[in-house]
Amino acid sequence: MDKALLQYEMSKKGISIGELCEKIGMSRSAFYRKCNGKSDFTQSEIQAIVDLLQLESPVAIFFAK
Repeated sequence: MDKALLQYEMSKKGISIGELCEKIGMSRSAFYRKCNGKSDFTQSEIQAIVDLLQLESPVAIFFAK
């Protein structure tokens, strides 16, 4: 998970963490746990974020080593 790249993509679209969480139906605490590697994003959560941020691919963000 590349948290910095996700935050960069969010800032490009002018979307805050609170807005993202609200639009994808996730609590902030769950979002932070997932960003910090304590749990994983589900496929549907990744797809919702990709759609919201209009990303071409989730690979660089969600599948980074």
